Amino acid sequence: MLHKMKLREKPFEDIKNGSKTVEFRLYDEKRQLINIGDQIEFSKLPELDEKILVDVLDLYREESFEKLFRKLIDDEEEIIRKTNAMKEYYSDEEEKKYGVLGIKISLIK
Repeated sequence: MLHKMKLREKPFEDIKNGSKTVEFRLYDEKRQLINIGDQIEFSKLPELDEKILVDVLDLYREESFEKLFRKLIDDEEEIIRKTNAMKEYYSDEEEKKYGVLGIKISLIK
């Protein structure tokens, strides 16, 4: 199945150059449809004219971004930094309502 998502320029470029391999989102209705083996087409904000395609390799579910980052990252400062950064995008209420998802991806050349 093909899913479509929008990304800001920095994470888009990080996926494109191979330095970002896990995308973090709320586990909302749209993300609940994603399965291992699916593909995601990311469109770069704001114009949405540049696109990249990735394979979904694995899915990591948790009830909060902090718990998810603790599963995937050993560096305490990095865990705190990433947890705080996610608050720019999602409220505590959204996080509690849906839970969170880490999507392990691989760029399709």
